[in-house]
Amino acid sequence: MLEPPFVNLFSHIKPEDTGWRTDGLRNFFFYRDLGVADATGGRVIAQLVKANPDFPPVAGTGWHQHVAEFHIVYMTKGWARFMYRDKEHLVSAGDCVHQQPGITHYLFDYSPDMEYLEITSPAAFGTVDVDGPCVVPNPTPWKTA
Repeated sequence: MLEPPFVNLFSHIKPEDTGWRTDGLRNFFFYRDLGVADATGGRVIAQLVKANPDFPPVAGTGWHQHVAEFHIVYMTKGWARFMYRDKEHLVSAGDCVHQQPGITHYLFDYSPDMEYLEITSPAAFGTVDVDGPCVVPNPTPWKTA
């Protein structure tokens, strides 16, 4: 049961309702807000994140942690390679990852068509850069036409 004050509105977002933004956490990704943050009064955010074709992976996100109570990534298109602690994970279309609170991770490689749904609580989650536990593999070069 939610305790007041809270907002819990109905929300129905269609693709034409909201455009892709470049002012998200990473300048090499595009972000599309799905209206959940407003509908939940900031308790949850749901957004689509996709690769910006003008910025192939070079350095990736760097080692970091999110200050969040809940965080999942559901890959809808393409793939991404993450390091979670000292283990590499290939996350492909259809895969779902629960990123436990505070897990040290690094998104270091992704396909040009990568797109994923990200759901996080709270909506205004924090990100803290941290030292990594290991060396990260090099990204796969994108083929250019």
